Amino acid sequence: MGAARTDGGPLSEPATPDIVTAKVERRAATPIAGAIAGILFALLFGLSVTLIRRSVGDLTGDTGAWLKAGAGELKLALTLVPFAGLFFLWFIAVVRERLGRFEDQFFSTVFLGSGLLFLAMVFAAAASAGAIVASYAHDPSGFAASSTYLYARQIVAQIFNIYALRMAAIFQISQATLWLRTGVMPRWMALLTYAVALVLLFVVTQSPWVILVFPAWVFLVSAYILVAHLAGRAPVAPDGAGPEAAD
Repeated sequence: MGAARTDGGPLSEPATPDIVTAKVERRAATPIAGAIAGILFALLFGLSVTLIRRSVGDLTGDTGAWLKAGAGELKLALTLVPFAGLFFLWFIAVVRERLGRFEDQFFSTVFLGSGLLFLAMVFAAAASAGAIVASYAHDPSGFAASSTYLYARQIVAQIFNIYALRMAAIFQISQATLWLRTGVMPRWMALLTYAVALVLLFVVTQSPWVILVFPAWVFLVSAYILVAHLAGRAPVAPDGAGPEAAD
């Protein structure tokens, strides 16, 4: 029974060591779960892009013949996309968790906004691709030869290979800048991130293979965070008061 205050209200009891330990363990497990989610995103998203590339024909001179043989693989790829997006949100959370109290509001806003826009564009492209498959199933003979099919293919290509790629690049640039300013990740990781971002930002292509660079980067970052936490290597401020330094 809790002690009473002088004003008649109950006093809050001090937290027991077991409660404190449980909270610390839950907090320590959060980055590990987020890092695993980042790895799962990289694997699922990479698999989705690979299946799409295998099933969908080249945009140039596309006659829609792939719809008859490749619709099954495309449907599987589109089924994996929402799960990959869910894991990507967890990845964003673990990256922010690593910044902790050194998070910069300006760059963090750009980082969060570009990450969500990338995810939204991937979902929009996936929904448009799903609409193509559904429309073909409704009218197999006429849809592939129609201007609507060409329009839909162009929409998917523009959203996925241009706008989503640019948002992924901004996501990486803002993250690399935060890492350099705070030191929560190794310097080589930040410089590598800048290099990958420049490729995604300035390479103009209709090939879906280019976007595989992004999940590969997510896999690398997630694997590093996972190994660092499992090994008990937390970032430490270099001067005891400033931004954290990397391992």
